[in-house]
Amino acid sequence: MIILAPSLLAADFSCLGRQLKEIEDGGAKYVHMDVMDGHFVPNISFGLPVVQSLRPHSGLIFDVHLMISNPKIYVADFARAGADIITVHTEALWHPDEVMDVIGAIRASGKKAGISIKPHTDVASLFPFVPYVDMILLMSVFPGFGGQKFIEKSLSRAHILRDFAIRTGAELDIQMDGGITMENVRDVVKAGVNVVVAGSAIFEAADIKAETARFIDVFSEEKLQNNVF
Repeated sequence: MIILAPSLLAADFSCLGRQLKEIEDGGAKYVHMDVMDGHFVPNISFGLPVVQSLRPHSGLIFDVHLMISNPKIYVADFARAGADIITVHTEALWHPDEVMDVIGAIRASGKKAGISIKPHTDVASLFPFVPYVDMILLMSVFPGFGGQKFIEKSLSRAHILRDFAIRTGAELDIQMDGGITMENVRDVVKAGVNVVVAGSAIFEAADIKAETARFIDVFSEEKLQNNVF
């Protein structure tokens, strides 16, 4: 199944509740939440209070992407705040054992576990963790700010990861985030991505509900549905 996860970072923060309802009414099942600390990435976005305050008002899957240093100490808090999926960056951790430790903490909290890498990190570095996570997020821009241009080499990285998952028999969601638009989303899905994050392309549209539905219609095209991951 191909899933759309509109990115809250691009939403209008003066009316988050209404815009969450618009993407849900348009058919979205997930909402992607980028938490930035101004240390791991050069920007500060939002944190626990926003996740917690929105949780009672939305039936969407809260896909929380922690772009922060020392992610383990916040896992339980985000789980309690209402996250359904918690994704951390391997680059924020010093050693593979630390990555496994955080994955274990996410699972112990009862949530789905994801890991992510920036565009310059070797995709093969993720292979040892594939059996232990539900999702891997490949950044297709350098994290920190929305509205960036899609990095084309991200497509080959997705191909490599999807091929590895297929060869090893892993049931893995591959997510991509950054610069995804209606113009390139078909290429992203064909590369093996099945969880698509779109921010500006959704929330800057004149009709958010209609644009959400338009993205989802692309996923239902027969040529894309024939991709079996």
